[in-house]
Amino acid sequence: MAESVVLVAQERTGQGSRAARRLRKQGQVPAVLYGHGEGTVSVVLGADELSKAIRHGARVIDLKQGEKIQKALIREIQWDPFGQDILHADFARVSADERITLDVRVELRGTAPGVTAGGVLVQQIHNLHVECSVLAVPESIRVNVGELQMDQIMYVRDLVLPEGVVVKNDPDAIMVQITQKVVDGETAVAPVADQAEPEVIGKKKEDEEAEEAE
Repeated sequence: MAESVVLVAQERTGQGSRAARRLRKQGQVPAVLYGHGEGTVSVVLGADELSKAIRHGARVIDLKQGEKIQKALIREIQWDPFGQDILHADFARVSADERITLDVRVELRGTAPGVTAGGVLVQQIHNLHVECSVLAVPESIRVNVGELQMDQIMYVRDLVLPEGVVVKNDPDAIMVQITQKVVDGETAVAPVADQAEPEVIGKKKEDEEAEEAE
């Protein structure tokens, strides 16, 4: 579980793409906060602080606005076409005592004996849809492939999950498998080494239509 992260937000006054570009030049990110029966609020927060939180696997943060602190789920992050700068963020209010559903990346650990013997590791699922407590969102679901032999398959039902985490994917879905090498080299190979970078939340955004509609 990622440590609690506090991000300071301020009320956003200007609207539209021109105001958003001006904010980003000042090192800030326009965002919205919604949910839990309260109105939608437009805010701005530091781009560096938000980016650092995401890179370290934070999914639920403490959003501080003045003297008020609210727990919020990072629902969506919109990136520039190069996936480097954050254009916009969506936060959903959550309560410390509730359970939420979200996608969590899969992180492979270990070296499969089947790969050492000449096989190819194929990863079928890279993100899992899970339900968990707001206070216990895992940074990743770690999958140990250290015992997978040639032609062996690991299913979703075989996963060892953190306490309190429930996977919503089909239990009979294939997670990873070791196959014979394909001569034409077209078989997709998933890296077995520890993954250094966490999944980037959201998708790239090539235009700002969503912001103009705010």
